[in-house]
Amino acid sequence: MSENAPTSGGPPADDPEPTRAEESADDGTPAAEEKLSSTTDGGSDPTTVAIACQGGGSHTAFTGGVLAGLLGEWEDHEYDLVGISGTSGGAFNALAAWYGLVTADADRSVELLEAIWDDLVADDVFDRVVNDGVVAWSRLESVGLGIPRVSPYLNPGSRIGQERIVDTLERHIDFDAIPDLCGYDTPELVVGTVDVQEGEFETFVNEEVTPRAVLASAAVPTLFEGVEVHGTLHWDGIFSQNPPVKDLLHLPPDRKPEELWVIQINPQRREGVPRSLDDIVDRRNELAGNLSLNQELRFVEYVNHWLDRGYLPEDRFERIDVHRLQLPDRHHASTKLDRSPEFLEGLWERGETRAAAFLNGR
Repeated sequence: MSENAPTSGGPPADDPEPTRAEESADDGTPAAEEKLSSTTDGGSDPTTVAIACQGGGSHTAFTGGVLAGLLGEWEDHEYDLVGISGTSGGAFNALAAWYGLVTADADRSVELLEAIWDDLVADDVFDRVVNDGVVAWSRLESVGLGIPRVSPYLNPGSRIGQERIVDTLERHIDFDAIPDLCGYDTPELVVGTVDVQEGEFETFVNEEVTPRAVLASAAVPTLFEGVEVHGTLHWDGIFSQNPPVKDLLHLPPDRKPEELWVIQINPQRREGVPRSLDDIVDRRNELAGNLSLNQELRFVEYVNHWLDRGYLPEDRFERIDVHRLQLPDRHHASTKLDRSPEFLEGLWERGETRAAAFLNGR
């Protein structure tokens, strides 16, 4: 979209609603200048793509697998990455993919994704015991058992967890170099959070992305202390844009995406009616995680519909095709805290499979 579309109302009442965005398996991530786009010998212009990575705790290992699968085949396809965004665990993946591309190439992005997830996995005996306890506690709480709760401000484990996240990110990402890496031709990097006190959605873009900004995006308030950035307290971006989409669409005219690829963790649809307390809590978690995403994607669908019907001038607005790459399996909400090697490896492999299916279908 070269400009914002009208914000009031939907399509005319006598018109059909816009077709829902295609649900398919795809995603991609290029690198700096010629590394950022991949073209074949035919010389055709690559398709400009923006990628949005939804948050979802440990489930975003699926996102890592999707990005790794797409980037591993990047050179064989005609895509130009113009932006990538993420929330919570999705922000970890977006940052790793972006940093690898702008400093080296797609292979480097895959290496960073793998390295960061290897560092986050619960692989030693103590870590496994703690992990199993946290998942079990979350599961019991979801079925209404009277499990004692402690504020993260009184729980030393909360700060230890946040320190581990920062240590992991700084081990692999040179945040001091990010401002110099940002340029007109490099993809937009966007991390989503929420301003706790003002209730405003806030995004950190390009050189604004720091360890604390990424940490804020993952600050689930029942688990971690809020993170102060520039004097403002922030919580997990799941309460705002999950993931940020608008920032990826408001790019310069020659950098606007023709396609938006959304790596979606929370299932859009569910078979059967949730009746047990466990299922109700689980579905509520899924719906809450998709609220802002569906609103932003619905707006894109409206603009596409208005363009198709001739209601908007084509010299000022552009169509954006949306593809959702969804986690194919449902998992209980408590497993969003599960860092066991077996669970994360399974999610990663399903992500790679999803990416391959999408690319093969293009």
